[in-house]
Amino acid sequence: MIHSLPKVHLAAASICTLILGTTLLLLPSEEVEATRSTITLIPAKAKTSQNAQASLTPSQNDTAEYTESNLLDQPPNLTDTSTPELTSTNVEEATLPPIVENWIDYDVRSGDNLTSIFKRAGLSARDVYQISQATSENQVLSRLYPGQTLSFLIQEGELQKLRFAQDRLNSVEIVRTEAGYDTQIVSRTPDIKTHIVSGTINSSLFVDAARAGLSDNMIMQMAQILGWDIDFALDIREHDRFRVLYEEKYLDDEKIGEGDILAVEFVNQGETFAAVRYTDSNGNSNYFTPGGHSMRKAFLRSPVDFRRISSGFNPSRLHPVLGTKRPHRGVDYAAATGTPIKASGDGKIIWRGTKGGYGRAIIIQHGGNITTLYGHMSGYKSGLSTGSRVKQGQTIGYVGMSGLASGPHLHYEFRVNGVHKNPMTVKLPHAEPVPKSEQAAFKQQASRLMAMLDGGTTGIALNDN
Repeated sequence: MIHSLPKVHLAAASICTLILGTTLLLLPSEEVEATRSTITLIPAKAKTSQNAQASLTPSQNDTAEYTESNLLDQPPNLTDTSTPELTSTNVEEATLPPIVENWIDYDVRSGDNLTSIFKRAGLSARDVYQISQATSENQVLSRLYPGQTLSFLIQEGELQKLRFAQDRLNSVEIVRTEAGYDTQIVSRTPDIKTHIVSGTINSSLFVDAARAGLSDNMIMQMAQILGWDIDFALDIREHDRFRVLYEEKYLDDEKIGEGDILAVEFVNQGETFAAVRYTDSNGNSNYFTPGGHSMRKAFLRSPVDFRRISSGFNPSRLHPVLGTKRPHRGVDYAAATGTPIKASGDGKIIWRGTKGGYGRAIIIQHGGNITTLYGHMSGYKSGLSTGSRVKQGQTIGYVGMSGLASGPHLHYEFRVNGVHKNPMTVKLPHAEPVPKSEQAAFKQQASRLMAMLDGGTTGIALNDN
């Protein structure tokens, strides 16, 4: 049939075929354009789009709807079923929850020790030994008191951590490591503020000082500071006055205790006694008069905490046991049996043993010309013997009624060059004053403290100074 066509027609058909073929080669198909648009235009967040329902390659029925225009407005979702790419949103959702440590608390009971508490916690003697070794240097677990708490973290039968709060300021944490147990002590420093209390004696020191706002601890501190000049058992009179500047300790704005007395003034029978606390360049703290003289005397006026003076210094006294006239060359301090007796000054024991009517007695040599005697003891402080050196305030024995005594008391004598002196009235030498090298700093400190006391300045945070 082709052979019957004219040559002119065949030539025209060939030309048309050539033109059509060339045109088809130059024009890309619609499906290829859609695929190219998809790869180029899909943003990463398109995977989470609420409209991403279409697949990457549309079906033949949908081909006509996927033009370049609607691909830009509504990118199709990938058909890949592999794990989706993590974004900032789902990374946060994948964060692991914090590890919860199951601590168990055990309260310290009366009579408890480390072994008994560890046993209640299900731990062994080996655990006690390891913890004791870990704390052997600081001894933080050597003393436990009822009311304290030990906290344990035990995992699979092994002690991993131990916490112990000694008080509100000091705590310790012991942590198990590959090398053993590591101990960390944490100490908090309280804020220190000043406070002033003043009052007048109407009945007694303890009653009126407490009514004014002083705690028992502050009253005892005041008595100790001024005790070399004022006998608070015998010298206090009605209308005596006092003012005390002292420290208060705060933690997180809560008062947790008291510190030291910084300055004190006491008017006793019209005579004024004042003292300020001063810490020297070596860190030693003592109390001095505002003029720099030591408040501490070389001797205590009373070497025992007594109830009353049962017998004073009396050269013509009638002896209560013998019933004969016999001089009483000392002072008898009535006190309960077992009350500690303190050395009235630094010195060396030159006698320790039974001495006639004195019963059990100790004699101390102070310097070259002063001796003190302590009689009728019930017993001696262990570790002391003839030749032992003692410090002022150190316990040397205990009140009793050995020898010629009608009741428990301390018989105390004070001798200068072998001559008996009345311990209640003898003029006692002072300890060393403020050294010359410290006087400038002391005067500045004393002036500031006395100004605060005189002006009633209180509530100052000393930590900021």
